[in-house]
Amino acid sequence: MKILLATVKKLGYSGERKSKATADISYMGSGIEIKFKRGNSMAKYLVIVESPAKVKTIKKFLGANYEVLASNGHVRDMPKSQLGFDAENNYEPKYITIRGKGDILAKLRKEVKKADKIYLATDPDREGEAISWHLYIALKLEEKKVYRITFNEITKNAVKESLKNPREIDMSLVDAQQARRMLDRMVGYRISPLLWAKIKRGLSAGRVQSVALRIICDREDEINAFIPEEYWTLDAALKIKGEKKPLMAKYHGMGDKKAEIHSKADMDKILKELEQAEFAVAEIKKGERVKKAPLPFITSTLQQEASKALNFSTQKTMRLAQQLYEGVELKGQGTVGIITYLRTDSTRVSDEAVAASKEYITNNYGAEYAADVTAEKKKEQKIQDAHEAIRPTDISNTPANLKESLSRDQFRLYQLIWKRFTASRMTPAKYETTSVKIDAKGHRFTVSASKLDFDGFMSVYKETDDEKAESNTLLKEITKDTKLTLESFDSRQHFTQPPSHYTEASLVRALEELGIGRPSTYAPTITTIMARRYVVKEDKNLYVSELGEVVNSMMKDAFPTIVDVNFTANLEALLDKVEDGAVSWKTVVANFYPDLDEAVKKAEKELDEVEIADEVSDELCDVCGRNMVIKYGPHGKFLACPGFPECRSTKPYFEKIGVTCPKCGKEVVIRKTKKGRKYYGCEAIPDCDFMVWQKPSKEKCERCGGIMLVKGSKLVCADEQCGYVKKIEESQKAAQ
Repeated sequence: MKILLATVKKLGYSGERKSKATADISYMGSGIEIKFKRGNSMAKYLVIVESPAKVKTIKKFLGANYEVLASNGHVRDMPKSQLGFDAENNYEPKYITIRGKGDILAKLRKEVKKADKIYLATDPDREGEAISWHLYIALKLEEKKVYRITFNEITKNAVKESLKNPREIDMSLVDAQQARRMLDRMVGYRISPLLWAKIKRGLSAGRVQSVALRIICDREDEINAFIPEEYWTLDAALKIKGEKKPLMAKYHGMGDKKAEIHSKADMDKILKELEQAEFAVAEIKKGERVKKAPLPFITSTLQQEASKALNFSTQKTMRLAQQLYEGVELKGQGTVGIITYLRTDSTRVSDEAVAASKEYITNNYGAEYAADVTAEKKKEQKIQDAHEAIRPTDISNTPANLKESLSRDQFRLYQLIWKRFTASRMTPAKYETTSVKIDAKGHRFTVSASKLDFDGFMSVYKETDDEKAESNTLLKEITKDTKLTLESFDSRQHFTQPPSHYTEASLVRALEELGIGRPSTYAPTITTIMARRYVVKEDKNLYVSELGEVVNSMMKDAFPTIVDVNFTANLEALLDKVEDGAVSWKTVVANFYPDLDEAVKKAEKELDEVEIADEVSDELCDVCGRNMVIKYGPHGKFLACPGFPECRSTKPYFEKIGVTCPKCGKEVVIRKTKKGRKYYGCEAIPDCDFMVWQKPSKEKCERCGGIMLVKGSKLVCADEQCGYVKKIEESQKAAQ
């Protein structure tokens, strides 16, 4: 254009100004007519996204006539100061502009006036659909040409394709979001004030978070009630001529009948019977075992594997995945979104990605590694199949190629996603298996071994659990004629272990299996219960704090339905039907709220009857000499002078349980770790190191005289080697 103008000026031109916006410029000479309009007469299109990070990525894919702006998430919500809906008027929600979003809306309105078409390009899920609808209302777009577009990945092809296939706002998705939002409001806004009144301010209840807390508390109860059981294992080291290492065979039982060894007496009996026994190969079975390629990641499996393999919290995983989805600056490519949408429970992969992955695997690994057909996850509950699985947007963008462009944590997560997806499009791994049965005086020992025959997908990816697993390998070909000589027996005592504490990874898996919450809720739910200090994290494990126990106990007593796993799962399924358009969202909230309202009113009445008076301790104030009282603070109980505010003296509070320390004779008290997990320890800590996780009993062990621990309805000796167990009588229960 500049060159053309310069040429016209040089030749001389005649122009007549017609308006501020446009001016015709023409030149007639040498048989050439040049005619054009100054000013922009091209159509203007406005694209609105959620995140400012997306703006840069998307803008470079579109022409100069496209303006891309961000709403910075939601622009409207129910007011914080009230419940936000009218139960008397068909549960109509009340929406207001979110504080701080006025300037953003003003800027958007200004651009809306200039635009011929408006494209609402918020995230491809319920929340994104609701944001688009709120933008439609807030910007008064009824008279404008408005289109809803979605893309599963932020790439040029995906964005361009979405513009070719616009649609209307899906009101079923919007209604599903409204229903979830209102139900969460109902639970949070009606129950949280009760927690404040009963326990302390700043606490919260939630439709999903309260159930998640109960699941963790139930597991803690299982662990505390668990009683270890003794069992033994027996291995035989068998020498094979010509081999340096012996063959290790595991005890199976008598013939084909498997036998458990429960005690040392049982073990001694077996060893007695095996004296002078000859060992002979009874049966050899060879076969093939196929290990299928893993499915590509969905939100929950990504969170679980990132936790196990990379030690990332669910929150960190989602934050990094969001960055990879929205776009990162790549050398030579500019800003590119390198993974697909991160909130999904579908393992579906687009035809284009299938074709691209097959070509890449064939070229880089060989045709025998490229799978023809791959399985997809099957489950009864609803799957957001509009989304794909989480995968790289371009498989040729290998982790090694992008390493310099990514932060350390971005690289580690991208590498995990890339490897998992690539592996999911590859052939299974094949193992050659050998199973050997060895007999000696009627007793049977077994040896199972496997050898990797074809690595398949394992050439790219191994799950964390697979990497830890070790396979027994037969050093030599064994036949029925192979002579075996006993070198030694290895007999070992073991005790059964209680269920393990939840980790973030296993909690996500449990929530998913139970149908509690959806991909977008796992991370915020776990973050919330940890932020409220209901749950503390130590060495990956999640432990219930004293505060969490109190809150959970109250929720179970006053609102059993809210924290019922089956009820919450059924409610989730009902909300999915709203999304399908099969159920009206107002029907769901109208059926939920009256029961909740009744339960809250009942709880309010009962709580009003409970006077929470300060408990007087026998500790004297060091300043004024008065008996100090027990108070509740953000981190639990503490001692304070009743003379406050005149006297502000405080002390740590240790609750005595009436049990003397077995090591030094002082009192055993309830203590907490730095992160809030409860335990029982000597009041003289750190001078005395006695501590246990379960409550000690006043009773001593009748067998060894050691300390007994309360585990459910039984007393168990703290010394596992002793293993004495006694049932707690009703009279004893009251005393414990």
